Amino acid sequence: MSDVTVNNKSFIATLLLCLFLGGFGAHRFYLGRPGTAILMLILTLTCFGAVISGIWVIIDLIRICTGSLKPANGSNLTN
Repeated sequence: MSDVTVNNKSFIATLLLCLFLGGFGAHRFYLGRPGTAILMLILTLTCFGAVISGIWVIIDLIRICTGSLKPANGSNLTN
C-alpha cells in the first residue's frame, strides 16, 4: 500500500479562480504553485506589472482550457 495521497484539483474551480481572481494568482495558489502566484500578486500591485499580469492570466486561461497547466504534483485537473 502506498502512503502517497493524490490531491485532485477541479478544472472548474481552477478556471473560475483564474477568470475572476487570476491577476492575484489565486489559481496558481490553488494548483500548488506559490512562487509564481506571489510573483503575479506583486506584479498586479504595480502599474506596469498589471499589464504583464493581465497577459499572463490570458495565457493561463488558454493553458487551463487545453490542459497544459497542471497542479504542481503533476496530476490532471478533474471535472
